[in-house]
Amino acid sequence: MTSPETFHGWLGHDSSAAQGNLKWAAFTPKPFAATDIDIKVSHCGICGTDIHTLRSGWGPTHYPVCVGHEIVGHVVRIGSSPSASRFRLGDRVGVGAQAASCLKDDCEECSGGLEQHCGKGFVGTYNGKYPDGNWSMGGYADYVRVPAHFAIKIPSALKSEDAAPMMCGGITVFSPLKNNGAGPGKRVGIVGLGGLGHFGVLFAKALGCDKVVAISRSRNKAKDAEAMGADIYIATSEDEKWDRKHSRSLDLIISTVSSPDMPLSGYLRLLRTNGQFIQVGAPEDNLPAIAAFALIAKGCKIGGSQIGSPKEIEAMLEFAAEKKIKPWIQTRPMKEANKGVVEMEDGKARYRYVLVNEEQEDQAKL
Repeated sequence: MTSPETFHGWLGHDSSAAQGNLKWAAFTPKPFAATDIDIKVSHCGICGTDIHTLRSGWGPTHYPVCVGHEIVGHVVRIGSSPSASRFRLGDRVGVGAQAASCLKDDCEECSGGLEQHCGKGFVGTYNGKYPDGNWSMGGYADYVRVPAHFAIKIPSALKSEDAAPMMCGGITVFSPLKNNGAGPGKRVGIVGLGGLGHFGVLFAKALGCDKVVAISRSRNKAKDAEAMGADIYIATSEDEKWDRKHSRSLDLIISTVSSPDMPLSGYLRLLRTNGQFIQVGAPEDNLPAIAAFALIAKGCKIGGSQIGSPKEIEAMLEFAAEKKIKPWIQTRPMKEANKGVVEMEDGKARYRYVLVNEEQEDQAKL
């Protein structure tokens, strides 16, 4: 079991890639290091970040780029370092949105288990630049090469197609829910019922929150939200005076939306005294302005959260396995990546697309 010198993947060569113009082609991964492992990709979720990156929405993208950071596959090559040698050939592992950080003892974030906030050496799983000048390439591919520190073993109870979207979509909401006290006695709202938001509802319910409220623009997802465990559904563009009706009803709101066009002041009105609003979606423009008294009057706090550390991802996967959390996904062959990207952008996913390398999946079952 080994990996080839050249990998193949769906490459974006300019911003038109976001319109379904990815090209399947060969590329050379970064040089293999002692700290690395190679993974034969069996599954990769399609994330909104992929589309933002393909169209250079958050800033100039380094093309060609192979996106995809909700990766599951099997280890086929192992470096000699302790971080890599903890794996065995054939192990089923996942990789999320982060491929590297500085991991230095004098880094407050890395030494404190907050690698996702490392300000010295954060490298994304794709479109990230390693210290040696090489660029990271993601999981819309047959293989991926990553530093082993950021690979996590997948619990046997989780299916690969279910674990893949948890590596980014899942942890992006699980981390702020856990870190901001979601659980018994808490009333939690999830803004946006897409790939991230549906995980928010599933996890908030599984954490035992007293009330889980799904918040979206229209009522077209109300039945889905109820089936996921939501106790209340708010449609901000259809429910009259929704912010007044539900005023002071939530302890915590996790906002997953990636559009700056949001009724932020209305969301803050839903918070109870000392409530928290945590933004995890990343719009390509600024958030709306708010009046200072929206915060002062109730002692509210606005914050943000970025993915999660490897230890948090591991804890999330174990929790998902224990609670038998089943994400709402639609699988499609890796060869349909372009179609998946276009339909994801059009809002057709219910609620996450997962690309499947069918040959690799069949071999894994042998």
